[in-house]
Amino acid sequence: MSTSFNKIAIIGYLGRDPELRYTPDGTPVCNFSVATTEKRKDKSGELQENTTWFQVALFGRRAEVAKEYLSKGSHVWLEGSLALSQWTDNEGATRASLEVRATDIRFLSSSGEKASAATAAATSATDEDVPF
Repeated sequence: MSTSFNKIAIIGYLGRDPELRYTPDGTPVCNFSVATTEKRKDKSGELQENTTWFQVALFGRRAEVAKEYLSKGSHVWLEGSLALSQWTDNEGATRASLEVRATDIRFLSSSGEKASAATAAATSATDEDVPF
């Protein structure tokens, strides 16, 4: 029996404000980008930074909470799976991108009562909110 596993965890900063939309059946979907930066010294001792951008989608109640409490620059922890999206661009070329379908989110940059409420609201959402 073979097993496969698709899981990713990211800690990073939002690159833009979250955008909330609804599917035709009314499911909330929130999209935003998250950047992670790795810092290390190269062979000559110079500090190098490598930033990786991730496109993120949240669904259901988590999507609504993200739209309400997050903004560009927010520090978040995400966990979910990677999904491949393919489409044809305006010139007829096939394009593809990976998207993080987040199933869990934690708010790291806020403080006080608002952050507690946001984290409680996000964690109270169930996996039933994810439409796949």
